[in-house]
Amino acid sequence: MVEFGGFDMPLQYSTIREEHIAVRTRCGLFDLSHMGEVRFSGDRALDVVQTLVTNDVARLEVGGALYGVMCNEAGGIVDDVVVYREAGSYMVVINAACRPKDIAWMGAHSAECTFEDIGDSVALLAVQGPRAVELISSMCPDDVAALRPFHCRDSEVAGVQASVSRTGYTGEDGFELYVDAADAPGLWDSLLKTGAPEGLIPCGLGARDTLRLEAGLRLYGQDMDDTTDPYSCALGWTVKLQKGDFIGKSVLVQLDPAHPPRRFAGIELQGRAIARHGQQVLADGEAAGVVTSGTYSFTLDHSIATASLFGDVPPDAELSVDIRGTAAAATVVPLPFYRRPKGA
Repeated sequence: MVEFGGFDMPLQYSTIREEHIAVRTRCGLFDLSHMGEVRFSGDRALDVVQTLVTNDVARLEVGGALYGVMCNEAGGIVDDVVVYREAGSYMVVINAACRPKDIAWMGAHSAECTFEDIGDSVALLAVQGPRAVELISSMCPDDVAALRPFHCRDSEVAGVQASVSRTGYTGEDGFELYVDAADAPGLWDSLLKTGAPEGLIPCGLGARDTLRLEAGLRLYGQDMDDTTDPYSCALGWTVKLQKGDFIGKSVLVQLDPAHPPRRFAGIELQGRAIARHGQQVLADGEAAGVVTSGTYSFTLDHSIATASLFGDVPPDAELSVDIRGTAAAATVVPLPFYRRPKGA
């Protein structure tokens, strides 16, 4: 158990490797109840959320969701979020470590609608992996297998009222289940019992991090922060300048998406070298940026990392990572490092 975002969280239940492989080959169960949830309601709710988020929330249908970022006036990222359109309201999922500042930030910009912090009453469990859809379908009276990615519906799982969402943070298919906090322990036990024959095991923060990095997904506080613009962490696709005004737009519109201040890159390292957050990246022996996230890929069997490079570093520069005084050769590769096989 480790402290994370003000919560005691499981780093691992068995081993990170075992849990990682379970999600890639079978399925894993995550307790994500540390994540925060807020709700915007009222006639002006859409206008408020549109002002806060860079992506175009207006295109969401009821039951739809999208990923985006909230920016400050300087174009830096306050947090990355998932927005759900509900019947008459919008629920926004925020990171646990950002919850206090996010609540203050969103609340300060929500005078025109009703704003609620519902995080303490909502629990979140995720079932991820190739067998996840079949498992949840067997425990649910509705056809949740028909849900498209980034869509959700109200249903029941093992008799528990749940909002079943076809989303995740692992690169695998699966569901995230939003339930009343009081119902979460019983649902957790039911999922483990029913899923055991399918190879379902509980998974902690360690496997969640290695899985998300293989899938090229960002982690707030490492790959981006209040000083990082969306283009500099390769999240420019979440910025919809044409949708109208939003916080940070006046700065973002001045940037060249093709040549941002920083370049976000995936890199591979050979041998036993493992790059870690904050280590210096070198180009032809000179300082060229920093590692934002790094780990050993259990799926690919070598080290992987993401890096924030200076904007003027040539694409063909020979990179290395300074690992405790030793320059470990690094090769730039496309993101994501791992992509789920079609049909899996």
